[in-house]
Amino acid sequence: QVQLVESGGGLVQAGGSLRLSCAASGSIFSINAMGWHRQAPGKQRELVAAVTSGGMSNYVDSVKGRFTISRDNAKNTVYLQMNGLKPEDTAVYYCTADLTQRRWGPGRSYWGQGTQVTVSS
Repeated sequence: QVQLVESGGGLVQAGGSLRLSCAASGSIFSINAMGWHRQAPGKQRELVAAVTSGGMSNYVDSVKGRFTISRDNAKNTVYLQMNGLKPEDTAVYYCTADLTQRRWGPGRSYWGQGTQVTVSS
């Protein structure tokens, strides 16, 4: 059993900041990539940012320069620092983790339950 628990969402004015956190727990052997996706009403879910276990990160173009993804491997936790928020960033944000539960076991992606981020104009 693996759980991803997100926190840090909320309501903020345009230009403000929020920091999302996501902690993975349970039967985990190793975590490869961790990331954040988001889904706005009426839109497809999109990958916002991802980071490997070695610290390499990538971002969707719309958040480059504003969002920063980071992780604490010892705590199995990933963070998303969001600065300069815009109304178009409003969405439900989901944490993901690609992990294995045993040595030489298959990899699988797990998702959190989602946290709402609302940016008012």
